[in-house]
Amino acid sequence: QVQLVESGGGSVQAGGSLRLSCAASTVTYVTYCIAWFRQAPGEEREGVAVIRTGLGATYYADSVKGCFTISQDNAKNTVYLQMNSLKAEDIGMYRCAARRRVGSCFVLDANLFTSWGQGTQVTVS
Repeated sequence: QVQLVESGGGSVQAGGSLRLSCAASTVTYVTYCIAWFRQAPGEEREGVAVIRTGLGATYYADSVKGCFTISQDNAKNTVYLQMNSLKAEDIGMYRCAARRRVGSCFVLDANLFTSWGQGTQVTVS
């Protein structure tokens, strides 16, 4: 199991930016899909972005395209989620998740992911 630790959440005004970090205890010779999911109170969990480690290929949910960017720092085994132009709809608990890559990474189905972080809260006022 991959251990994941998120950081970087907080409160920001609408239109502002935050960068979330997900530090992963990955095995470097194994390719993973690492994704960010979010869930607002009373809402379904939503996958927002995923990255294929190593290659760095990315995929985004339509709801965040153009505003969020997922990236990786291989030297730090860390995946980032840069969130710009934040709005009220982006409020929620953000969790990163990982799974070993089998086939395409570009499926944001939470049931496929086997390791989860504890989450970090994002609030937009």
